[in-house]
Amino acid sequence: MKKNSWYLIIGCIALFLLAIFWYSVETRLSPLVIESAFVISIGIIYLARKKVTDLIEDERSAKITEMATMRTFQVFWVVFCAISIGAVMQILYIPTFPKEHLPIRPPEILPPRMMGYFQLGLLCMMIFLYVGFRIYYARKYGDWETDEE
Repeated sequence: MKKNSWYLIIGCIALFLLAIFWYSVETRLSPLVIESAFVISIGIIYLARKKVTDLIEDERSAKITEMATMRTFQVFWVVFCAISIGAVMQILYIPTFPKEHLPIRPPEILPPRMMGYFQLGLLCMMIFLYVGFRIYYARKYGDWETDEE
């Protein structure tokens, strides 16, 4: 198994955990369900890591990993901050007395209850961003080419 496939498996497992978490909360299941799923997922990730064949660490691979990590953090923090600012603005909304007799409630973009789900989704997005940037920089700097002449 290639390293990028392993990262994709981690992202899919994270999405699966997000779905289990959502289902557990919506159906009011015991927290033991999501905790068990998390522990089992860590075991699956550990076993899958042993199957990765291209874990050769050289300077080029380290540079590609470093650049992919930096780009992932740059994109992630911009998206995360924009969403968090919107959520804080909604939480800090102070209702005012209506100027007219009809109460006007501002439209709710993202309810506070959904913020936890959304943040977990952002964490999953971070994994997929990393894999995408890792693939991009690996192609750009020829990490997958064989340089034996």
